[in-house]
Amino acid sequence: MKLSVCYIVLNGERVIEQSISSIHEIADEIIVVDSFSTDKTEEICSGFPKVKFIRKKFLGFGCQKNYTLSEASGEWILFLDSDEVPDETAVNAIKEILKSANPPYKVYEIHFNNILLKKTIKYGGWGNVWRERFFKKGHGKYTDDLVHECFITQDKKGKLPGNINHYTYKSIAHHIEKINNYTQLMAEKKVLNGKSVSLFKIIFSPFYDFTKTYFFKLGFLDGVAGFYISITGAFYTFLKYIKINEIYKFK
Repeated sequence: MKLSVCYIVLNGERVIEQSISSIHEIADEIIVVDSFSTDKTEEICSGFPKVKFIRKKFLGFGCQKNYTLSEASGEWILFLDSDEVPDETAVNAIKEILKSANPPYKVYEIHFNNILLKKTIKYGGWGNVWRERFFKKGHGKYTDDLVHECFITQDKKGKLPGNINHYTYKSIAHHIEKINNYTQLMAEKKVLNGKSVSLFKIIFSPFYDFTKTYFFKLGFLDGVAGFYISITGAFYTFLKYIKINEIYKFK
């Protein structure tokens, strides 16, 4: 078996059909590990004959991804989120690597087009994002972090042609909900690692993050979307630190 395409998902009905359709032809199997979705995720996935649908309690992004890797049988892994769709160039590049007897790399980074408010974001730190998503099984795994897990490998990384189109958030309300969930996980992760936070950091770090994103990283060139990213990034920082302070004081 050549290619396993892996997903971890919770309520991914918005884009997952488009995502699976984009890679169904080249996949030998598709592993979907679901954290008990309440939308039509399972119904959509069940419509694809190559999908193996597994329900598993969510214990953190890193642990969930590593479990998914353990369920994959393929020689190569393509790891996607439910809101990510590889373009035709990326899919064709993966095809060529799968056909090759001796590809030049065993781990490949793929460029992301992050799409927000129907706009592909080019600045503010969102426009030059590469992530390790295509790799040979056994040549990498994820850290067991609750959130913002990292891919660990000893191999030199290649760059895959093409892009993954990342349809980030369906609405502002969806984004704010995600910020709330992610900052809670980040705060719990930091406190577990013995981190506390000063009042100075709570007050001034959000201002610094806004300035860095909007001005130094040229977020203003993305117009309203760039301002929105900058202000919500500052809010994310504030919420993360204030939650660390709350958990640390009352743990």
